[in-house]
Amino acid sequence: MQISIIAASNHNNLNLAKAFQEELEGLNTSSNIINLVEEDLPLYDPNKNKEDLPKSFSNLVKKLKEAEAFVFLAPEYNGGPPPTLTNLLAWVSVSTKDWRECFNEKPAIIGSHSGGGGSHVLMAMRLQLSFIGLNVLGRQIMVNSSRPLNTDSLKAVVKQIIKL
Repeated sequence: MQISIIAASNHNNLNLAKAFQEELEGLNTSSNIINLVEEDLPLYDPNKNKEDLPKSFSNLVKKLKEAEAFVFLAPEYNGGPPPTLTNLLAWVSVSTKDWRECFNEKPAIIGSHSGGGGSHVLMAMRLQLSFIGLNVLGRQIMVNSSRPLNTDSLKAVVKQIIKL
């Protein structure tokens, strides 16, 4: 199984992505981390087109298509997901022939390491990712200043997605 771990920030959520990857490797499951900050996609604008994307974008789309499952990790920005995540989804949806091929019917875990609570971004991600065809697991990971990572929950959700 190939799982793509999408980190929508390059600090705490990237560290959370590494924790997921370590757990997956311990279960002999292949994964790759996609750091959306490093991808440095230009801001989606309807007046732009595919030619405005970096050459690495086609490789990113290939990774999304090859993934059999996903982990999406994002901090909460004003009650919603950060621009890096919505920007990725916008570009994929307008620049690929069949953008649902990247996501449709694939299982996904959502998680957040946020300075605030994190519950609003998880609700927003669940809604948006379900809309694009992902099967978002009911169990999610929420980490914040008053709630450290529960490693038992991490292990349980990873085992759950591997079973699917």
